[in-house]
Amino acid sequence: MIPALCLKVGMADLKVTSNKDAVLKTTGLGSCVGVTLYDPDSQIAGMAHIMLPHSDIARSGQVNIAKYADTALPEMIRLMTLQGAVVSRMKAKLAGGAQMFSFLGQNDTMRIGPRNVDSCKDVLKRYSIPIVAEDTGGNFGRTIELYNTTGVLLIRSVQNGIKEL
Repeated sequence: MIPALCLKVGMADLKVTSNKDAVLKTTGLGSCVGVTLYDPDSQIAGMAHIMLPHSDIARSGQVNIAKYADTALPEMIRLMTLQGAVVSRMKAKLAGGAQMFSFLGQNDTMRIGPRNVDSCKDVLKRYSIPIVAEDTGGNFGRTIELYNTTGVLLIRSVQNGIKEL
């Protein structure tokens, strides 16, 4: 079934929808993490394409809140609740957070993917939102689609084909 509405989520972007026939889609998840939230009762869904773990590393000036786990997820939760979602019913699914390049020494600053995943999990834990499925890590990119009618997350990668969570 082809959804009536495809909402593209860009890099350092987030979107929320209450359209029952919508699909949220993002491409190019390498070290970035795609976080999806879904309230099955209200069929309200959200997706964020998170690039970095913490906004405290932002340079001065205008901060893109969708770029960082610690700012994007609270904003997505806020927008979903404005449309009628309930935090206690939300379920999370994560994809991405790959370690795309191998570095000698592997100091923590070069581990962007794993740090992004950890930061997303920390925020979700603060809101008591369970992570019901994830496809994170590895060294390959992903494209994800969240179907609002079912809450199903499709993950596409060259290495693993299509996976359904």
